[in-house]
Amino acid sequence: MGLFDKLKKKAPPPPPPKPVQEDDDVSVYSHMRVEVTTKDGQMLFVAKLMYPQRHTAELHQYSEAEVPLLKEMTEAESLPVHIRGYHDRLRKAVYMEGFISPQPKHIWLVSHLYIARAGNDRAFFRLDTDLPASVTKFSGRSAGDSPCRLLNISVGGACIASEQRYWEGDKILLTVKLLEDRDSSIMYCQILRVIEKEGEPYQYGCRFLELNDADQDKITENIFAAQLKARKGSQS
Repeated sequence: MGLFDKLKKKAPPPPPPKPVQEDDDVSVYSHMRVEVTTKDGQMLFVAKLMYPQRHTAELHQYSEAEVPLLKEMTEAESLPVHIRGYHDRLRKAVYMEGFISPQPKHIWLVSHLYIARAGNDRAFFRLDTDLPASVTKFSGRSAGDSPCRLLNISVGGACIASEQRYWEGDKILLTVKLLEDRDSSIMYCQILRVIEKEGEPYQYGCRFLELNDADQDKITENIFAAQLKARKGSQS
């Protein structure tokens, strides 16, 4: 018996217990990019959460590629999943649970949806890296282009290391390629903190500024894709 056969359900299960945070309105998370995994943590797909209501929603899969674990699944079957996302404007990480069933056009119906946890848990969406990047500062002290290393990135900001001296409040352009097969991401940032260690490059904690929805989606998608690649590498 395969993993999917162990997990799938022929009929919807009984309603879940009341959400941990009953006052949370799931509808505010509409259009949020989410990562969908099995209960044991296997990545299934990345999707946009659409039309969330009290205990239902749709997941619009970003990639049209088939998900191997789910390719034999029918509309009469359902699979328990974890759904996680980060709402940047609300500054909330959201952890949901529910049961998914396939629909046409790479859409998944979610039933028995509820919020298991929500809060300021940005760290769960931080990707640790050590990637070459560059900083552009257009005016003032240290103006010009300088190389740096991207140490980590989240949906709201990044940490970089550089030999170049900057100051709290400086605004910069950060350019980095998170994945070799994707275009570089360019983020307008403000430096919030400076970490100085003797004999080491400066470290700068930066937050992203003026991101539109398309920019936010691109960064989040790249973070999820890089996390998935890292997981696969650790399992091989």
